[in-house]
Amino acid sequence: MVDEIKISKAIVEKYSAKLMDVLESDVAIVGGGPSGLVSAYYLGDMGFKTVLFEKKLSLGGGIWGGGMMFNKVVVQEEATGILDDLGIGYENYDEKHYVVDAIELAGGLIYNASKKAKVFNLINVEDVMVKNGRVAGLVINYTPVEMSNLHIDPITVSTKAVIDATGHDASVCSILARKGGDLELKGEKYMDAPLGERGVVDNTSEVFPGLFVAGMTVAAVYGHPRMGPIFGGMLLSGKRVAELVGSKLK
Repeated sequence: MVDEIKISKAIVEKYSAKLMDVLESDVAIVGGGPSGLVSAYYLGDMGFKTVLFEKKLSLGGGIWGGGMMFNKVVVQEEATGILDDLGIGYENYDEKHYVVDAIELAGGLIYNASKKAKVFNLINVEDVMVKNGRVAGLVINYTPVEMSNLHIDPITVSTKAVIDATGHDASVCSILARKGGDLELKGEKYMDAPLGERGVVDNTSEVFPGLFVAGMTVAAVYGHPRMGPIFGGMLLSGKRVAELVGSKLK
């Protein structure tokens, strides 16, 4: 027979062990959208101790709703290799565009990332730790604490690299810029899918020692256009930032 207290003990013990394990990590990813999930998968697959923090209850970012609640999204041919790596299906639309079911894409990214990295939802990053001019960790608290405006102190996670994959908000970069870091956010621009897709991939980079950007965070930092429900650039940016961080840590 099941036992209520054993159930509670199992949850508390296993979650506490999971949290203790990531307090010192190689890479911390902030944001569980497409670029964050892809980077978590590839970095974990490289053997790096990787943790991903998402402030919301569910991961997947803007994938779930497709375009205007039509739950299909588009990727370009260059990104189909990532879908192949993760076992996510797609169908050809024309010589340049491929269509993916939004639910399968979100679910597949979450599943694969959680097999390679430690994933936490409902965790808000409220500050960064900087030592010797380099981002060296994150200051975290539970999202409900932030939402309730409770005066409860956070805890700190140390890491060798941080990836800001928080999307339009660029929240980690914004914190660093606001607190005196040498970083300027130009702000996301108008809709232009071809320019936005290229810019997000080409400018995936280290923007401050120890801090990397991926996905729509790139657009917010570098001033690139938005691109709507095409996700190839997000996926490619996630893989690109994993390669950059992996090369740096090696």
